[in-house]
Amino acid sequence: MRILLAILPVALLHAQPPAPAPSKPPVRVRPQAYPDRPPAPAEKVERGKAVYGVNCTFCHGTDARGGSGGPNLIRNEVVLKDQDGELIAKVVREGREGMPKMNLTDAQVSDIAAFIHSFKVGGYDASRMTPETIVVGKADAGKSHFASTCAGCHSVTGDLKGIGGRITDPKVLQQTWIMPGSGRGAGARRVSPTTVTVTEASGKKTNGRLVRIDDFLVTVAGSDGPPRTFTRVGDVPRVELHDPLKPHKDLLAKYTDDDIHNLTAYLVTVK
Repeated sequence: MRILLAILPVALLHAQPPAPAPSKPPVRVRPQAYPDRPPAPAEKVERGKAVYGVNCTFCHGTDARGGSGGPNLIRNEVVLKDQDGELIAKVVREGREGMPKMNLTDAQVSDIAAFIHSFKVGGYDASRMTPETIVVGKADAGKSHFASTCAGCHSVTGDLKGIGGRITDPKVLQQTWIMPGSGRGAGARRVSPTTVTVTEASGKKTNGRLVRIDDFLVTVAGSDGPPRTFTRVGDVPRVELHDPLKPHKDLLAKYTDDDIHNLTAYLVTVK
C-alpha cells in the first residue's frame, strides 16, 4: 500500500470529488380543481340548470359564484362534500337565515347538485362560465355606430381594411379597438407614443417624446441628445400633450355594453 501511494500523482491524492450537477428548478404545475368529479349526464345538468335558474339564480348568480346577497356555492363546504344532492337537500328544504324553504323533489335537488358540481372548483378562473364566443352583438347596429362615432378618424377601406381577417381572435380585436396598443397577437396595431411640446418663459420650445410628467416635472426625449427635464411651477413652462389615444380614452366613459358588443360584431366582418 505504501508503494502504491508513493507512486500515485500528488494531484490524485488531493483531488476533490466532482461537483454535483446543478439541480433544475421545479416545474410549477397548476393545481387541479377540487373535488375532481366524474361528469354527470348532460341532460341531468341541463335539467338542474333550469331548476336552478328559477329558484337559485337571483341570490347565488348564474354561475353559482354569488349573486344578490347569496354566497358563493361552488366553494361552500356543504356543496364540496355533497355527492348527489343529499347534503344540499337538507339546506334547500329547511332553509337558512335569509333563504326561504323550498319544496323541491329529491330528483330536482339531485339535478341542481349535478349543475352546481359541473363547475370546476379551482384557481385560474376554472369555475367561471366561459362563453362560447364574445361576438353576441348586432353587426348592422355596429356598422351604424362606426359611421357616427369612428368614421371621422378611421375607415374600413383604409387604416382598418381587413381588420377582422388580420385579428382573428375576437377578444383581441375588441381590446384593440377599445384601446389601440393594448391588444396582443397577430394584427394588433402599434400606436405612436405620446409627444409633448414644452414652451419656456423665454418662448423657446422643445418637442419630443413624453418620458414622464407630474405636477412638478416634465421629461422630454428628443431625437438629438439625452432627455431633458424641466421643473414646473404652475403653468410655467407651458406643456402641451399630444396623445394619439386621447379620442379613444374620451370614449371609454361613453360606451354602453351594446355599443361594445355591436361594434365588435361589425368589425369581425371586415375582412
